[in-house]
Amino acid sequence: MTIAEHDKIPEAARDWSRAGKGAALATVVETWGSAPRPVGSHLAISGDSEIMGSVSGGCVEGAVVAEALEAMEDGRCRILEFGVSDDEAFAVGLACGGRIRVMVEPVGRGQGIEPGLLDALVAARAERRTVAVLTDTENWSREIAGYDADPSRFDSDRSGFDEARPQHFVAIHNPPLRLAVIGAVHIAQPLLVMAKAAGYDVTLIDPRAAFASAGRFPGGQLVHDWPDAALGAYGLDTRTAVVTLTHDAKLDDPALSAALRSPVFYIGALGSTRTHAKRVARLTEAGFTSTQIARIDAPIGLDIGARSPAEIAIAILAQMTERLRRPATRPGNLS
Repeated sequence: MTIAEHDKIPEAARDWSRAGKGAALATVVETWGSAPRPVGSHLAISGDSEIMGSVSGGCVEGAVVAEALEAMEDGRCRILEFGVSDDEAFAVGLACGGRIRVMVEPVGRGQGIEPGLLDALVAARAERRTVAVLTDTENWSREIAGYDADPSRFDSDRSGFDEARPQHFVAIHNPPLRLAVIGAVHIAQPLLVMAKAAGYDVTLIDPRAAFASAGRFPGGQLVHDWPDAALGAYGLDTRTAVVTLTHDAKLDDPALSAALRSPVFYIGALGSTRTHAKRVARLTEAGFTSTQIARIDAPIGLDIGARSPAEIAIAILAQMTERLRRPATRPGNLS
């Protein structure tokens, strides 16, 4: 999945800076009470007052832009605080009373972000590498760190100040979530819609073009290759989930084999306990260990008593969410 245009905020700051317009990056670093944008939300501002992204709305946004333009001139970073009462909240973009703090950093000026660091961040995002930018708000030094620096923050998509080093702000940059669904069956129809609404980029893989058709899956990303070839081209990583729904070993097993050889955070397979026992036997014969096979969630989905295709899709998406946000729950405890 490529990064959605509206999420290319560091990219916009980089491009404006390269074009000689000047640029700044604003980031929500703390919130109290009600705030429409979570910690870690970004707003890029150009020297021509162009913007991309959001840190709040209304007067808060305008004030941030004005401070960003000043930061481009004086080269100084700043942390702004906005607090409002319930009565004033709507006018400044808050749902109700609360406070937010916003960090404003010029690009390539004074205390601001070095262009080389911004280039490295943009490159990591393009390559779907999980990274964080660590900013010391006392001396304004910065570095890029990987997943091992703070796994719990990456797993929960939780930017914020480091509890051990309160002056260090950690801005998490996780790749977009993806879901590869194997099998254009009836359950796939609601699952694709629900997963997309939950923020996943969804690809449906089924070599049977009559099943995986635009008529049955309007607007869906459809791939008609065999699953092993399709997943090989897709690229499986820690922000990807794989779900097999066909009940056909010729389609499901190659997909499961590819998933088991990858670091995907979720592998789910439709089928009864008896069906899965046969699947385990086939995968064992193919050379997979019991520990590897234990990564498969089967029967698929949380046990919520689901019966209809839509209810089963809910159960699958709920289980995917739990495996993503609570890595300790993943089968095989591979977190």
